[in-house]
Order: sequence, then structure tokens, then C-alpha cells
Amino acid sequence: MAISDPEGRMLEDFSRVWLVTKDPKFVIARHSLQATWRVGLAGINQKDLVMKHFEDRFLNCIHEKNYTLIRYDIIEGLSKLYKERQEEDIKEKAEELIENVREDKYKKKYSNLLRR
Repeated sequence: MAISDPEGRMLEDFSRVWLVTKDPKFVIARHSLQATWRVGLAGINQKDLVMKHFEDRFLNCIHEKNYTLIRYDIIEGLSKLYKERQEEDIKEKAEELIENVREDKYKKKYSNLLRR
């Protein structure tokens, strides 16, 4: 979807896509969150938009139900984006976010995603 968007329409529509990542039905929200990283493949502006939203959600989802799964999906999305684009700022952002995690169990789990 995003790669076939040379006109940059996703830049205008992303806020609507992002709303789906907060759907009341967690399965829908999670699936859309897991697919959102692909928007970042379309270009630098799209990548920056995705990373900004991922960072904000990662840092502020602590009060959401299943926040550890949300964080997992965000780190996994950043990892996939990094593997496709090979841009160090993506990996560095993921590592920075992981450093904010207080629980060692989850910090280790998220770190393992970057090593795969």
C-alpha cells in the first residue's frame, strides 16, 4: 500500500490509519499496528512519520491494556523497517526506546527482536 504511493497521499491519510491502531477490538488494533511499519518504506517523510508515531506510542502506552504487546509490536516494526532500509537511525531509535523499559524481562525480550 505505502510503496505504491509516489504522490505521498499516505502523509495526509496516516492519521486515519493510526487511529485503527487504537481500535477497541485489540486484535484489529494489533494487526494494524503490526502492518504500520510498511508505510515507512515509501520515503523519508513517511519513515519519519512512522518513527515519530511509534516513539510517542511506545513511551505513552504504559497505561493501555496489553501495553507490553504494543511495545513488542512497535520494536518489531522498527526492526523490520531497519532491515529493509538499513538506516542506522532506525536501529538507534529502537535501542533508545528499549532503554526506557524498566522491567528487565521485557527489555531483554525487545532487545532480542533487534538481533534477529
